[in-house]
Amino acid sequence: MKLKSVLTFLYLVVSIPLFLFFKAEVVVWISFFVNLLLITGVTYYHLNMEKVFSPFLTSFIVFVYLFFIVAPIIQISSFKSNNAAFPTNYPYNTADIIYANILILIFILIFFIGYVFFKGKQKDDLNNIHSSRIATFSTPLTILSILILSLIIFGLYYSYTIQDITQSIYAAKEEAVSSLLIKRKVLFIIPLGGVIIAHRYLKEKKKITSNTIVVFLALIALMCILLFFKNPLVEKRNALGPIYITLIYLFKPGLLSSNSKFFLFMFLSMVVAFPVMSTFTHIDASLREMVVEPKLIYESFVRFGGISNAFSSLHYDAFANIMATVDYVSANGLSYGYQLLGSLLFFVPRSFWTFKPTSTGELVGDYLIDKYEFDYNNLSNPIVSEGYIDFGIFGLFFMAIILAYYIIKLMSWLQSPDPLKKFIAFYFAIHLIFLLRGDLTSGFSYYIGTFVGVYTIPKIVDRLSKLITKTKIKT
Repeated sequence: MKLKSVLTFLYLVVSIPLFLFFKAEVVVWISFFVNLLLITGVTYYHLNMEKVFSPFLTSFIVFVYLFFIVAPIIQISSFKSNNAAFPTNYPYNTADIIYANILILIFILIFFIGYVFFKGKQKDDLNNIHSSRIATFSTPLTILSILILSLIIFGLYYSYTIQDITQSIYAAKEEAVSSLLIKRKVLFIIPLGGVIIAHRYLKEKKKITSNTIVVFLALIALMCILLFFKNPLVEKRNALGPIYITLIYLFKPGLLSSNSKFFLFMFLSMVVAFPVMSTFTHIDASLREMVVEPKLIYESFVRFGGISNAFSSLHYDAFANIMATVDYVSANGLSYGYQLLGSLLFFVPRSFWTFKPTSTGELVGDYLIDKYEFDYNNLSNPIVSEGYIDFGIFGLFFMAIILAYYIIKLMSWLQSPDPLKKFIAFYFAIHLIFLLRGDLTSGFSYYIGTFVGVYTIPKIVDRLSKLITKTKIKT
């Protein structure tokens, strides 16, 4: 009860001043306030009525609150003239803001109705899942095989990663997107699957034996390899957050095991910690330069403007990009699923599919460059406008229902005795914020890459190790 009181206090501390000092036309103020009331109702249901642990709904609430309420209100409040524009150069327009808020309202409402409906349909499965057979892994052979595979990847890409660590983040190598996806989102994440399996093995074994010692050492080695590939000097926020939070849930599940605890963690992380970290990701210096001159870190923080200015950066362009997408559709028409098809078939090379669409973020970015003299096209594009650009208002219904359906499916995985299912589902709950922010091509492809690295490949290794073990027993 005390934790819920703390959450209520924090929620009010942020929300009340936000709206008290929000200077805008009355209709604009009301449009944001209505959405606040709706997401507050969803939050009340989540924290007070929902009995099942659902980090998915927490992430959804935090995303909507932060990207569709807090960030745009701070941006609008910072405007000082009638010619004001959002971070993407999209001009302030009362009608556009109200329409964007109506689209967001529809999406939240349909998603929540679908979420409650599908959860009710799957209620028996969620309640009875613990009665299923406990998933076990054959022997330490599976873990050692994953370790050997990880060591091979470590050897092959050691120099590649060291170069990433020592250079400035703005000195990125020219490399094909498919190559980066395979390396960073599949190969470099395989050790996490090994860590999950090794942890479960040690948890199930009560006695210290030669096998448990070997697995413990393998766990340490896998953790070291994982942290080598996935560290703040190489990976960006959309990958590090899900990985590190998943590791917290793996080793200390009690810290995040309830809706209230997880909500508090995500609220503080995204509203406070993430804006601070965003400041440091803008340091245009190498690791060596930062060690020699630590003041570069402070100067970057001052130059970037601190936490309040972080909300006016392109990290929080989601709301503005909904308006830009609506503007794009009014000028060019709907894509009728073409953009969605490009996202789902992200793995098809452009050399084979010559008319493969660009990502929606890039498409709308190019539109902003042409029409509003913006200078950057690698933008996010939230799932709300991803649905809109394909099918208009119907696209919002489609995206919301599909999202609710698969979240409930993954909720059953989260309660599965299979550790790989459990933790790849939890990973998705964190990744959901990136998926909701978009664009869909990046959010979908990054999760599928991680799914292959953490779930599919370890499953294949496990089956092969079981086959080898059975063969040895027979002979």
